[in-house]
Amino acid sequence: MFGILPYALTSLLYAALGWHFWNTRWRVCAEAAGAGVGTGIASWERLAILAPFTLHSYLLYAELFAAPELRFGFSQALSVMLWLTVLIYWVESLIYDVKGMQALVLPLAAVCALLPAFFAGPETPAYTQTFQFRVHLLVAMLAYSLFTIAALHAALMTVLERRLHGGKHVGGPSGESLAGPWASLPPLMTLEVLLFRILTLGFVLLTLTLGTGFVFSEELFGKAVRFNHKTVFGIMSWFIFAALLVGRYGWGWRGRTALRWTLAGFLTLLLAYVGSMFVLEVILGKV
Repeated sequence: MFGILPYALTSLLYAALGWHFWNTRWRVCAEAAGAGVGTGIASWERLAILAPFTLHSYLLYAELFAAPELRFGFSQALSVMLWLTVLIYWVESLIYDVKGMQALVLPLAAVCALLPAFFAGPETPAYTQTFQFRVHLLVAMLAYSLFTIAALHAALMTVLERRLHGGKHVGGPSGESLAGPWASLPPLMTLEVLLFRILTLGFVLLTLTLGTGFVFSEELFGKAVRFNHKTVFGIMSWFIFAALLVGRYGWGWRGRTALRWTLAGFLTLLLAYVGSMFVLEVILGKV
């Protein structure tokens, strides 16, 4: 629709900012063993992130809503996912010190924002051209993206926890800080708070996605609900995340228990859409 230039520009800006955060947070932190690193994110850095994010937002709007024909595959799904990731950490940077996360998120955004320029996505059926379906699809992908972010968050927390309990930390026996570039990341307690905020919002959107899919199936898909692999795995993931949130707010689940449930729910949800689409589009070349 646009050609490669706007995608390349978005990717380049994300990559440049990712290098900046790595160079000023992770590399400096590694060289100084966690000392002398500036706190927080400067105002100009927040404004700079908005430049590629705004362009990325426009590209997604044009692909999902302005285009006369909706084409949606794994590349668009990943692009939406990293768009939302950048947004989450940009907003959270107003509250928490998450400067170390930017060095991880922005390079991934650089890659995923560029993918739709090379993988246009498969042609979609006629019913997908309606505005209602596109909104439904966007809500579904936002839910999927939030759980993907939560899974990455959980994986990172698992690594941090093992390093803390493995003696690879500084600051005495309390293990409150880590050596090298790991010291630039937020504390585990902060990451845990962020994790459950992301999970709660993702669960609300997943509930909305499944609910509208069942109730308005005829209007959205032009046919009654079909219990295919996407529906079954979607429902299974809903129960897993529901159990996790009940366990968290009812019995105070945290730590490794919460991380394992998060990863189990994500892997179940992964089987529902993006995994199968990637196999069909790239490996088998059927769509």
